[in-house]
Amino acid sequence: MINAWRYGDDARRDDAAAWVVRLEAGDLGDAEAVTFDAWLSATPENAVAFDAALSVSHAYAAAGDEVSRNLSDRRVAPRIDRRRAVVGFGAMAAAAALAVVAVPQFAGPDTDSYITAKGQHRTMQLADGSTIDLNGGTRLTVNFARDGRHVNLAEGQAVFDVAHDARRPFLVAVGDRTVRVVGTQFDVRRLGGKLSVTVARGAVEVRPVAGVSGKAYRLHPGQRLDHVEGAVLTRVAQAEPAEVLGWRSGRMVYRQQPLSDVIDDLNQQFTTQIRIEDPELAATPISGVLVMDDQASVIRRLALLVPITAVRSGAGLALRRDTASVR
Repeated sequence: MINAWRYGDDARRDDAAAWVVRLEAGDLGDAEAVTFDAWLSATPENAVAFDAALSVSHAYAAAGDEVSRNLSDRRVAPRIDRRRAVVGFGAMAAAAALAVVAVPQFAGPDTDSYITAKGQHRTMQLADGSTIDLNGGTRLTVNFARDGRHVNLAEGQAVFDVAHDARRPFLVAVGDRTVRVVGTQFDVRRLGGKLSVTVARGAVEVRPVAGVSGKAYRLHPGQRLDHVEGAVLTRVAQAEPAEVLGWRSGRMVYRQQPLSDVIDDLNQQFTTQIRIEDPELAATPISGVLVMDDQASVIRRLALLVPITAVRSGAGLALRRDTASVR
């Protein structure tokens, strides 16, 4: 990973470092998130440079945490700005690779950011042994503290396989709800203000965040919670976890779900974005299995389930009802 820093394009390294700084600061707006996703998806080299920048930042934080623990009995410890350090790494890559451990940050727990481009899947191993599988177009942050393990899912979908630790609950903030677990496997999705939680193993508790009204729900294996942010009503129903988690192997299963949900899934998997022009078409229920290989093939298979046609519209695709089809 460090080699990408040594031999990559200087401008690309600087851009990657700047994106890491913005993402880890948590001040990236929706418009900038779209710009970031376009940059990350533009070339494989951009993704490599970003991974390298993120690895340097995480290694820098880990080194700082270790030294901070060793010096926890000191009243005052020097603090070096991690954000400035990451930018510095973009400017002098080889030297930075050697300086990661030599220049630690003496501070409390840091927040790490994990991001995937459209169509990209990543599996992250956390320090506590938990793993997170990220679907395409996902942004989340992780912060481990003494009182708990905190995740904020800003957008997208992820499967969490949580290591048991009764002393430190695992908390996932997703919109106006918080998912609390001790040790379990579950899927969380947040797209366009709609969130869902599906439990595969163990149990989770979903409750409103502080200041938001609503009841708490305890979910067990095979249960799924659906909620629209800002709404009072929440729906809990039975679900097949293997089907919900099928996106990790490129297989999506739908049971009477609106076409709009299917398109949301496709827009996570592919960089060319699709929109539905007809609200009635968007609400059409879909049942079937879609294999996520290439976008054109997926759309052809989808057209076997519902009469649609896709036409070029700007940089994306517009989905329309195919009135010429005979079903």
